[in-house]
Amino acid sequence: MSEIAAASSGKSDKDENFPVAALLAPKYRAPVLAFYNFVRAADDVADHPSLTPEKKLELLDALGAALTGEDSAEPVVEPLRRALRDHGVTPQHALDLLDAFRLDVTKKRYRDWDDLIAYCRLSAMPVGRYVLDLHGEDRATWQASDKLCAALQIINHLQDCGKDYRDLDRVYIPQDTLRAHDADVAMLGDARAPGPLRGVIIELAGRTQKLLAESAVFPGQVRNLRLAMNVAAIQKLAEKLTDGLLVRDPLSEKVHASKLEFAGTALGAAASVVLRRALSFGRPA
Repeated sequence: MSEIAAASSGKSDKDENFPVAALLAPKYRAPVLAFYNFVRAADDVADHPSLTPEKKLELLDALGAALTGEDSAEPVVEPLRRALRDHGVTPQHALDLLDAFRLDVTKKRYRDWDDLIAYCRLSAMPVGRYVLDLHGEDRATWQASDKLCAALQIINHLQDCGKDYRDLDRVYIPQDTLRAHDADVAMLGDARAPGPLRGVIIELAGRTQKLLAESAVFPGQVRNLRLAMNVAAIQKLAEKLTDGLLVRDPLSEKVHASKLEFAGTALGAAASVVLRRALSFGRPA
């Protein structure tokens, strides 16, 4: 077993908030899962509790070298290499994500909203871009995709803000937002968010709602019907979770959607895409 495989947490795509392969056409599922498994391996390395920072960076470099063919391939990399080759997709999206995980190893705090969005540009936006490139979608869709992916990442940061601080001393909440509410990092270790920290979470959830307002056009821009249905489902679930963060405390409870809630939300959003397209086909030119 390689050192990268040994660092695995055992998590799978089924453990995620947003199971991105759920509604995709079968021919795209394996390439998406290959990308997910590569990213999962890198995430497990960056978050590993006993590896030194130096070792983590070494293993992340090894993943990059295996992906680009500069070194003997890791088993987890081979399916992604095949997917990139077979579909003519650049490896840059996966390499950008490796840079995000390097930041997770070396950077523990984020200065302001722009600093956080710069992190999302590496940690989240490449995921959407990969899926769009895989489907041969127009890169004009990237702008709305980037907004949605950044929103998803920030939702995850807010959901896990206490755990990230306690387990990893990692704080994605911008430092200037904490100061503006007279909150401090130590509050993230409390069992329940104090008033100032709740104010921080509410402000960031509000800013995330603005990102989602900008990404709302995304499903309508996607040509592939199955992908558009998937995007619409994720958009709707993200809106639901953000609404939850406005009124619920992620330190004292899990602000997540159940499988049943996800299924219902996904079905409704997907159906709305189908209905809108059916109606548009029926309109006279």
